Amino acid sequence: MALFILPLFATALIVVPAVAAIKRKKAGNKINPRRVFLFNTLSFIGCMAVMAIAVPFGVYASETGEAAAETAGGMAEGMKYLGAALATGLATIGTGIAVGGAAPAAIGATSEDDKNFIKALIFVVMGEGVAIYGLVISILILFV
Repeated sequence: MALFILPLFATALIVVPAVAAIKRKKAGNKINPRRVFLFNTLSFIGCMAVMAIAVPFGVYASETGEAAAETAGGMAEGMKYLGAALATGLATIGTGIAVGGAAPAAIGATSEDDKNFIKALIFVVMGEGVAIYGLVISILILFV
């Protein structure tokens, strides 16, 4: 039962500050976006910490023998997918930041002088390489 209630509680704790901020904004009151973002982020981190601590002890404590080994194997499989998702996701976020800074500069340099196109293209492609490295790492995690 706790396995179903805990995620619902976590979702409510994460959504409530955003809903309260939206209602306050519609009512015409001032809101502090940094405060709302900070509270929402801390709620999310707190919920994830509670789930990481409470769920394994509460759900897996009664299992013994084969069932515990099967659960541990399933958890290892899940961590493998989580690692692959983090490798790809964080790499693409880094790529977005790199290309977001390099591409406008490349366009500006090319508009001033056409000879700068190849040099500018190299810097944009170097930023895109980070996403490819993240994808390669994800493939290695999943299939090796």
